[in-house]
Amino acid sequence: MRIRVSILVMASLAGFTKHAAAWTTSSQTTSRAAAASVRRVRLFSSATDEDTKAAVNNRISREDMSMDVRTIVGNTDMVLSHLKSRRASDETIEAANTIASLQSKRVALIQERDDFLNQRKEASAKVGMLMRNKDEADPKEVDEQKEISAKAAVGAEKAEKELEEIQTTMDTMLAGIPNLLDDLVPDGDDENENEEVSKWGDIEALPTKLGWDSEFEPKWHDDVALGLKSYQAEAAVQMSGARFVALSGPIAQMERAIAMFFLDLHTTEHGYTEVNVPYIVGSSALEGTSQLPKFQEDLFAITPESHTCNGENAFLIPTAEVPLTNMHANSILEESQLPISYVAWTPCFRAEAGSYGRDTKGLIRTHQFQKVELVKITSAATSDQEHETLTSHAEACLQALELPYRKVRLCSGDIGFAARHCYDLEVWLPGAREYREISSCSNTGDFQARRMALRYRPEAPPEEPNTDNGKKKNKKQKKPKPELCHTINGSGLAVGRTLVAVLENYQRPDGSVVVPEVLRPYMGGKEVIEVPSK
Repeated sequence: MRIRVSILVMASLAGFTKHAAAWTTSSQTTSRAAAASVRRVRLFSSATDEDTKAAVNNRISREDMSMDVRTIVGNTDMVLSHLKSRRASDETIEAANTIASLQSKRVALIQERDDFLNQRKEASAKVGMLMRNKDEADPKEVDEQKEISAKAAVGAEKAEKELEEIQTTMDTMLAGIPNLLDDLVPDGDDENENEEVSKWGDIEALPTKLGWDSEFEPKWHDDVALGLKSYQAEAAVQMSGARFVALSGPIAQMERAIAMFFLDLHTTEHGYTEVNVPYIVGSSALEGTSQLPKFQEDLFAITPESHTCNGENAFLIPTAEVPLTNMHANSILEESQLPISYVAWTPCFRAEAGSYGRDTKGLIRTHQFQKVELVKITSAATSDQEHETLTSHAEACLQALELPYRKVRLCSGDIGFAARHCYDLEVWLPGAREYREISSCSNTGDFQARRMALRYRPEAPPEEPNTDNGKKKNKKQKKPKPELCHTINGSGLAVGRTLVAVLENYQRPDGSVVVPEVLRPYMGGKEVIEVPSK
């Protein structure tokens, strides 16, 4: 089938309402890490501890709450404090206020509709009773009851229509409201206020090992690849347009080697299951992971004439996070199945609509790139620890390649829409003389799971022992109700940016590039990529 891709904005909100029931349910109780509670401070004083609100990093603590309608209505001040901490737009803040105000109207309409339905039911019953005794029935009374029933039906229909309109408005607005923040997330405006957690490696170690002297100026990665006659940018632009690149020869081989090494590391040592996923997904999958509707302009849309996904608008995946997390959408898992750990190596496609003029040189920001993605589906109780574990697995990739990096905790103004807590790993690039993001590891809590109706059933407690000398059977425990899963994702790693880091860190003054030791088995034992003689 021939697929024609466009970046035209396509209507995607129509499919949103089918997730409404999952979105508006009450939040499940989740555990909190002890570290977070230690950092809490009291910013609001009152007569009793019961009335005192715990606050941290210039916002009210979310405690164990999740982002849903009930939370917005019952804890509006807390939600607004998180939106302001995120530096959300006035429109987003107004949306939260509107949802809170509409909920009371929604409840009143539900009561009004039910009252009308009861009136119709009672009137219809009276008509039926009267008609069973036609000889004694008063025609005037029959007509009166029929009129009452008809008016009640009209009133119920009108209330139901208003309810549907309010629900659609609330669901649409809720779709644009980001996740609540973990207490550990520092307050800040942008990436300049992210919190450095740790550093690994010495940025002078490889230069010393590779014989860089004080006069050597390390090149940018694209200049290194160009010198090796393996960078075909002009050919790619000629056939595909700006922000596309073609690699050839040993550099293309190295990119493949990086991806294969990551897959083997995660599947053999870190316990992930490799998954080969579709590269095209429908709008509901993107709604589930929250790329839609907020970030539609960053997606590559496929024209409906070419393909639809089960009748939905179709898109190229921006990351394997989307298909991997949606593997269990609309499912109820057993707690014994958790955590589920998936890894996939895929191309990723992003329009990068908001990055005009940024990183136009080289492989840092392209419309098409390769990435090895890690996804974990967990319970609330293990969520925080699994986030730390996944991040450590991404770090292991950098350590195996001996690439210096730093780990930062994203501040409230820089963290992603769906994330409640996020670490960025930033690799050292000597050509650019700066650290650049190579992996972003996010814990979304139940934010995505609520949207895609992804739940698990907790294990049932053991049966109560028989204390009646065997005369009665053990009391069978009720099956626990399903709870929302937590989802965690991160790059392990971005393959293109890893190639960038290897080219810049492992270049030698003569223009050649040393192959990192762990990649050599994937490159036929090659130790050095030499500069071609011609």
